[in-house]
Amino acid sequence: MAIIKSIQGKERDNGKLFTPKMGKGCFLADNAAVIGDVTMGDECSIWYGAVLRGDVNTIKLGNRVNIQDNSTIHTLYEKSVTVIGNDVSVGHNVVIHGATIHDMALIGMGSVILDNAEIGEGAIVAAGSVVLGGTKVGAHELWAGAPAKFKKKVDPAQAREMNIKIAKNYLMYSTWYPRDDEE
Repeated sequence: MAIIKSIQGKERDNGKLFTPKMGKGCFLADNAAVIGDVTMGDECSIWYGAVLRGDVNTIKLGNRVNIQDNSTIHTLYEKSVTVIGNDVSVGHNVVIHGATIHDMALIGMGSVILDNAEIGEGAIVAAGSVVLGGTKVGAHELWAGAPAKFKKKVDPAQAREMNIKIAKNYLMYSTWYPRDDEE
């Protein structure tokens, strides 16, 4: 069973209790961890070894977001939050730290997205890229490298088709696993 943990915000918001909130139809793998001030939309999937640690600030996910195996989502105390839009795929072993990821973006395996970076709608961050803090990746752009740099514009229709397909596939994969109430 996934680790779902509330935290007491001692230095935040006068000691408010922060409990993760999940929309309808979310899948959390057995060893995924969702902690504190985390809100997920509907049909999200959090895969094996993934950690969403909303202890020092807020993490918000839209609908049909998939956070793949061993990825870490975190924030910076009093300085950054993480906001991820709808139909976003976050590949295996990704670190997102206090960034904004807009709808239908694809974050490739092993990438690192740092504080106050912004990834535009339908954008693609290639596998292994490092998006430095404060970087603005435009809508429908492909960025790659360490540090990541603009490579080319991506056809919006092709990006949408690919990114929606991946998001839908991960939603389908999540149905292959029994839910806790079905076992």
